[in-house]
Amino acid sequence: FILHLSLALGQQYSSLGSQPILCGSIPGLVPKQLRFCRNYIEIMPSVAEGVKLGIQECQHQFRGRRWNCTTIKDNLAIFGPVLDKATRESAFVHAIASAGVAFAVTRSCAEGTSTMCGCDSHHKGPPGEGWKWGGCSEDAEFGVLVSREFADARENRPDARSAMNRHNNEAGRTTILDHMHLRCKCHGLSGSCEVKTCWWAQPDFRMLGDYLKDKYDSASEMVVEKHRESRGWVETLRVKYAFFKHPTERDLVYYEGSPNFCEPNPETGSFGTRDRVCNVSSHGIEGCDLLCCGRGHNTRTEKRKEKCHCIFHWCCYVSCQECVRVYDVHTCK
Repeated sequence: FILHLSLALGQQYSSLGSQPILCGSIPGLVPKQLRFCRNYIEIMPSVAEGVKLGIQECQHQFRGRRWNCTTIKDNLAIFGPVLDKATRESAFVHAIASAGVAFAVTRSCAEGTSTMCGCDSHHKGPPGEGWKWGGCSEDAEFGVLVSREFADARENRPDARSAMNRHNNEAGRTTILDHMHLRCKCHGLSGSCEVKTCWWAQPDFRMLGDYLKDKYDSASEMVVEKHRESRGWVETLRVKYAFFKHPTERDLVYYEGSPNFCEPNPETGSFGTRDRVCNVSSHGIEGCDLLCCGRGHNTRTEKRKEKCHCIFHWCCYVSCQECVRVYDVHTCK
């Protein structure tokens, strides 16, 4: 299962830039990934950084949900058994991690940290009125290619799970290509912007996370179909409800239901929601009613030191006093 491996790679090599990489020591690599690692050794730090970026974004997007993308230290499967099933959560993690790898590799190439890639010179076209091409256009297609070669290397089985993982990996990468945009810098006297130089740039990764989170909420439920082919039985996915539109390459897909994540369950990987901080004034999923699964919540007061009564002095510094403020903190029973 590729995310177990890739995410372990991200943890184990979180400081890859200053360490030699021994491809043979990375746990769980299939032969194709091992060859990739050895052939593209200098971009492996970016692969690891991209996985780490995907984990961090997952934890941001699900910070107020019952499942909050919790990771387990010292475990190859860093999300535990949660991703063993073909759920929405698995779909999102595959998409955001694959997008993270493509994003980080693309950015690294534009920053000149690798000799095998650089700026994009293929998709410029004629400049527009009042601006010209300049800077370093990010070569997202190279980043997508690297992500596809590495992340999809294990997804070559003729079963439904591999089909789902490949689809969601590609949906994550496509998000980057769909949101490439022109970024420009002004030139001229006193910032008059008489001339602008522009280049192709990736979107902010937080925007990609927001977009894929929306895709998680609207993910398409599928059913597994078996077909007899010359190579044997092959599993494919079909949309479960015929009156729903068929998912596009940009949609996330899943075919197994999620646990409710209310109670700890080592079999499903649920940590439960006891002692999670909840929002007492919200009626959404982060509110105490839903997040605490109807068990109620506890309230305690917490004192925090904060800067206050800040004054700007000419010229040029700000002085502040330190105040102690009391907050109510609500946690699930």
